[in-house]
Amino acid sequence: MKKKIAILGSTGSIGTQALEVIKANSDIFEVEVLTAQKNADLLIQQAAEFKPNVVVIGDENLYDKVNSALDPLDIKVYCGQKALNSVVENENIHTVLTALVGYSGLIPTINAIKAGKHIALANKETLVVAGELITKLAIENKIDILPVDSEHSAIFQCLVGEYINPIEKIILTASGGPFRGKNIDYLKYVTKKEALKHPNWEMGAKITIDSASLMNKGLEVIEAKWLFDLKPEQIDVIVHPQSIVHSLVQFEDGSIKAQLGLPDMKLPIQYALGFPHRLKSDFPRFDFLNFPNLTFEKPDVDTFRNLQLAFEALVKAGNMPCILNAANEIAVDAFLKDKIGFLEMSELVEYCMAKVSFIKVPTLDDYVETDKITRQIALEKIS
Repeated sequence: MKKKIAILGSTGSIGTQALEVIKANSDIFEVEVLTAQKNADLLIQQAAEFKPNVVVIGDENLYDKVNSALDPLDIKVYCGQKALNSVVENENIHTVLTALVGYSGLIPTINAIKAGKHIALANKETLVVAGELITKLAIENKIDILPVDSEHSAIFQCLVGEYINPIEKIILTASGGPFRGKNIDYLKYVTKKEALKHPNWEMGAKITIDSASLMNKGLEVIEAKWLFDLKPEQIDVIVHPQSIVHSLVQFEDGSIKAQLGLPDMKLPIQYALGFPHRLKSDFPRFDFLNFPNLTFEKPDVDTFRNLQLAFEALVKAGNMPCILNAANEIAVDAFLKDKIGFLEMSELVEYCMAKVSFIKVPTLDDYVETDKITRQIALEKIS
């Protein structure tokens, strides 16, 4: 039996690479559902090639275009947020790959877990916003959450066979982004064009900006806490410019395991979809002789304050990570639209963390309301 996969966000960077993995392993995987928000042309092209049972276009104005193109192929087409939230419950689906950007992945992931679907998680914001709720639901419904982020995949791979051995700490690696080593005076004047030039990875705009500001690493710190049941003091971050060592785990005896490889997201995607098996691939192989010097350095949290803000949100817990995430999404969008400067993103996040009401033990409704209120406050601050 082939594993039937739903890809939420199939037209983005992770989604398109996931389809490459599925195409290369068509004897193992089959596409059941594809979704996209606005990129109707690419969604139509993907659906024509992979013949899913169902397609969802988030923008309702694009429904007629997608439906008319795919109707001759006998592919069901739906539109809107409600369709996205419910399509993951399709009884044929084995694994849902959540590759949506930001907060939008929360409700579909919750519904997929409740429906008993395994989750390949590329949407770190889901665990940032509501990690306690998500992990509890996963345990109750006996499903796996398999990380797709390269760093969390690395940790997960290091822990295979080590489940009885307690973790002393994990070490998440960060490339440092395009502005590694730059000071505050330099960062005052950087442009979005400069920020979008990541030295190692090809990613979507939002995650690329997050990487440049180190917020991406901050979000990954919070995600790691929930994926691996860790305390904040068990999580370290180190800058590794070459992006070859994807992360490390240190055990109680002092031994450290690391997972290495070239910076290629298809490897963690394939590992998550194929788990517990390692599938043969033709991905480029890492050669130590091509990288004779692997270097590591301490992150500059005084200049790149987002990482420190994320640790503060993690320690305070409750709905604070949700506030952090919502404020950051507004900040990144404003930076990409030239409404605020690079350093002002951190200022906006910190402002919202101080302004929005703190809830120690939030419910799902609290998370939804917190996200809404934080966005309103952030937008008011910008205007």
